Amino acid sequence: MAAEISDETIREIASHYEAILKLLGEDTTREGLVKTPMRAAKAMVYATRGYRQDPDVIINDAVFSYEGSRMVIVKDIEFYSLCEHHILPFFGKVSVGYIPDGKTIGLSKLARLVDFYARRLQVQERMTAQICNIIMEKLNAKGVIVVCSGEHLCMKMRGVEKQDSTTTTIETAGVFSDSSTLRDDFFHALSH
Repeated sequence: MAAEISDETIREIASHYEAILKLLGEDTTREGLVKTPMRAAKAMVYATRGYRQDPDVIINDAVFSYEGSRMVIVKDIEFYSLCEHHILPFFGKVSVGYIPDGKTIGLSKLARLVDFYARRLQVQERMTAQICNIIMEKLNAKGVIVVCSGEHLCMKMRGVEKQDSTTTTIETAGVFSDSSTLRDDFFHALSH
């Protein structure tokens, strides 16, 4: 886990934002922009906090013994991330399903693990796989499936400017990789 970002580093990030604004032709001394570099620096530090978190601290002993073996689904966990190619936001929802093998996890911890990977420079494909892999690893589940649906501002506000485009990524591990019936059950549950 990386150390917290110091005030000195935040001030340095702010100085770079100020330089960028000047390069874009802005007057950084005008009323509306005087505090913008510092606000932008703090926002970037917040938006990338996943780099400075530890999944074991996030989980915080919230893994419990569980005798059942039925699928557990947490649907529509919202996320916000930054595209690593353009540093523009992408956002959407993640749904997670897993089949326990003697352990279950506090439901809020699944949402926190989504944020752990979303709050960094990212691509949706990798983020989906990372979420799937960490749940599989930390629970030693029989199987995990993660579906992520996102809207990318790099597609909407620049380049091709396709306003209605959505990207869906799916990652499976364990029994979900081998069983179309389990995958079908998961998607059927999501649709209700």
